[in-house]
Amino acid sequence: SQQQVDIVDPATLETIGSAPNMDASDVKLAISAATRAFASWKHTTGKERSQLLRKWLELILANKDDLARLMTLENGKPLAEAQGEVMYGASYIEWFSEEAKRGYGDIVPSPIPGSRALVMKQPVGVVAIITPYNFPNAMITRKVGAALAAGCTVVIRPAHETPLSALALCELAARAGIPPGVINMVTCSAKNTPAVGLELTTNPEVRKVSFTGSTAVGKLLMGQASTTMKRVSMELGGNAPFIVFEDADIQKAAAHLLQCKFRNAGQTCVCANRIYVHDAVYDEFVGAFTTLVKEKLKVGHGLSEGTTIGPMITKRGLDKVEEQVQLAVASGATVVLGGKRPEGVAGKGYFFEPTVLVNVSDDVPMTCEETFGPLCPIYRFTSEDEVIRRANAVSVGLAGYFFSRDVARVFRVAEALEVGMVGANTGSIGFDAAPFGGIKESGVGREGSRYGMNDYLNIKLINLSVE
Repeated sequence: SQQQVDIVDPATLETIGSAPNMDASDVKLAISAATRAFASWKHTTGKERSQLLRKWLELILANKDDLARLMTLENGKPLAEAQGEVMYGASYIEWFSEEAKRGYGDIVPSPIPGSRALVMKQPVGVVAIITPYNFPNAMITRKVGAALAAGCTVVIRPAHETPLSALALCELAARAGIPPGVINMVTCSAKNTPAVGLELTTNPEVRKVSFTGSTAVGKLLMGQASTTMKRVSMELGGNAPFIVFEDADIQKAAAHLLQCKFRNAGQTCVCANRIYVHDAVYDEFVGAFTTLVKEKLKVGHGLSEGTTIGPMITKRGLDKVEEQVQLAVASGATVVLGGKRPEGVAGKGYFFEPTVLVNVSDDVPMTCEETFGPLCPIYRFTSEDEVIRRANAVSVGLAGYFFSRDVARVFRVAEALEVGMVGANTGSIGFDAAPFGGIKESGVGREGSRYGMNDYLNIKLINLSVE
C-alpha cells in the first residue's frame, strides 16, 4: 500500500512515525506469500527451525534497548516495563526454539493382529495472527514462536495503535535468516481493520486464527472463521478477582496488588479488576495499599526518569475509565485516591491518576466489565463461600488471585475459582513454561508451555498393515 497511517505517542499526542495502511487486497497478497512459503517451510526439520528461532532471539536481545524505547513511544508504558516486556517476549522465542525439536508423535497399540497404528503431528498451515496494543512485542513472539516452531507460516495484523514494535520484530526475523514469506506483516488503520480481519478469518488458504483481544471481537472473529472451519486460539478479556482473606499477609498482598493492578496502567487482560478484602482486615488493607500507591507510583511520560505509570493508550480507554468512576460514585462508592486526570503532567496525553475506590456496589460497570485502566475498586466480604460466589459471578474466567496462609484454603479456593490461571499468594502468573489461557468467555486454547505448540499442529493417524 502507498497510503500511510500515523502512529501517535499517547503521552504527548504527537506523531512519532507512520506505517503502511493496507487493505484486504494487501492481505490476499500476504496470504498468498505465506502459502507459497509454507510449501517448503513445512519440510524443514525441527532442528533447522530451532536454529533460526535462536538467531532471531539473539538479534532481539542485541537490540533490546531500541525495541523497548520504540515500545514506550508508541504504547506509553514506562521504559522499565517496556524493557521487561522485551525480555518476556524473548523468553517465548527461546522456549519455542527448544520446543521445535519436540513435536513428538505416538505409536498406539492396535487391537488388530498384523496392524500398526502411528500418530504423527503436522503443521496446520498458514496462520492469521491478530494482536492487541497493550503488549505489542510479547503477544507477537508468544504466537509466532509457537507457529514457526510447529512449521507454520504466519500473517500478522498488529494493533493499528502499535505497529512499529511488530515491524521491528519482523525486520529482525528477516536479518536472522527466516525465509521470505514465512512471516508476513499487514498494518492498517482503524478504518481498514474490519475488512482486513474479515479477509484473514475467511480466506480459505488460512487454516488457523490466533487472536488476543476483547471477548466481543473474539466472538466476531470466531464466527467468521467458522465459515471455513478454521482452527482458532482465542485469548480474550478477563475480569480478575483479587481476594485478601483475613489470615493473609497484608503487606505482601498490598505490594503484589500494586504490581498486578497498575502494571501498564491497568491495561492488561490478567490485571486485578475486582479486589475483595475480608471485613476483618478491610480498613488495614486499604490503608496499607493506598500508602503504597502514594509512595510508589508516579505518573508521567514513559521515557521520563522516575515514571512508574504511563498514559492510557487510547482516548476511548480514557473515556471509559472516567465514566466508570462517575457511575461508581453515583452509586455510593467513595474515591479515596485519584479519580481524575492528573495536573502538572507534561503533554496532553491520555493520563489518568491511579485510583482507589471503596464501598463499591456489585451492580456498577467496573464490577461487571473489564475496566482496562488504573482503577482499583475494593469490596468487602465476610465468608469464603460468599467471595467465591461473587468472584465467579461473571461470564469470563481468565485469571484470579488470592492471599491466605491457610494451606487447606489455598487448595479449596484455587480449585473453586472459575478461571484458567490462579495466583495463590502472588500477583504474578505468566512465564514461558506456563500454559496461558482462560475458560468461559475468556477464550479457547493455551499459549506458551509444552502445550503451546499443539494448537498449531494437526494430528494424523497412519494405520499400517504389516502382513
